[in-house]
Amino acid sequence: MTQNPHQHLPPPNQPGSQPTSQQPLPGRGQHPGSGAQGNPQRSVRQGNPQRPVQGGPQRSPGIPQEQSRPGPSRITSVEGERVRETSAGGVSGYFAIVGGVILLTLALLLAVFGLIMTVAQAAVGVILIALAIVMFIASMFMFKGCTSVAPGNAVVLQLYGKYVGTVRQSGLRFVNPFYSKIQVSTRIRNHETSTLKVNDLDGNPIEIGAVVVWQVQDTAQALFEVDDFEEFVAIQAETAVRHIANSYAYDSSDPNRMSLRDNADEITSKLSNEVAARVAAAGVTIIESRITQLAYAAEIARAMLQRQQATAVVSARQLIVEGAVGMVETAIEQIEGRGIVKLGHLERSDLVSNLMIVLCGDQAAQPTISTTRNQESKN
Repeated sequence: MTQNPHQHLPPPNQPGSQPTSQQPLPGRGQHPGSGAQGNPQRSVRQGNPQRPVQGGPQRSPGIPQEQSRPGPSRITSVEGERVRETSAGGVSGYFAIVGGVILLTLALLLAVFGLIMTVAQAAVGVILIALAIVMFIASMFMFKGCTSVAPGNAVVLQLYGKYVGTVRQSGLRFVNPFYSKIQVSTRIRNHETSTLKVNDLDGNPIEIGAVVVWQVQDTAQALFEVDDFEEFVAIQAETAVRHIANSYAYDSSDPNRMSLRDNADEITSKLSNEVAARVAAAGVTIIESRITQLAYAAEIARAMLQRQQATAVVSARQLIVEGAVGMVETAIEQIEGRGIVKLGHLERSDLVSNLMIVLCGDQAAQPTISTTRNQESKN
């Protein structure tokens, strides 16, 4: 059979060629060779292959949608938040103690009768001894499953490395004897940071210290999310104190600018929030935090003290001058209003000068008599 050369079809990848039928692209669970022909990377839609599909989420190619979202601001473990505390109350341990004592007593009795029957060359003696051994092992398991939980403590249970639950009920509790038990204190604790020497927002070296009141809220996170939760809280508390000290100035003359000395309540609130965000990965809650020590470093303490004294003197002088000007103005208005004396420009100037000296001077004023004025009046 002879082929017609004019009936030659162009390859499917050449421009201008139109496929006779559109085959669906291989999706999930479908291999590229099963029913899909041509280039598997071509779009099913006709037209511009670079045009995004309307109605779907637009994101950068090659970047998953989960990575484009901003992550949480608090610290999390590398493997994610996996372990959370679950309750494992167990049963009352007193019943286990009573059952263990009963089993141990029966085991002793069966052992004695079994020995007697064995000496008498009875086959039932061996059976009694075997039952005594089983009861003795059962009583030991009953005793081993009992655990005491003190108030303010919790017991974390593990089964061959797997977290099972946490017992928070105080008293004697009975759990699976194969569980391993770890005591964790849930009492309120204090952590006082050492005196840290840092630079404030203005670059001045200061000494700062704080106390953080914290408590374990999630025992599973405290044991399995971090290596040592007590050391973790200590380091993160010092880190938060350093960051707060670097974010604010020690002292500020601007009333609209927050400072460590003048805005203690606001600063401690921000410190509590920052420490709480840093230690949340360890299952720890922050109850309160306070700045216990705040001072300039020793090398600049004297210079800063002089600056504070100068600033206080200037502020006091400014207040005194403002008050003196108001008093002089009131005095002149009352003298002229009541008609006590008619003051000219020269008399008004002398009165203002004398009153300002009396009101603004540090020492007591001494009265003087002007003889020049009397001679001028005679001439």
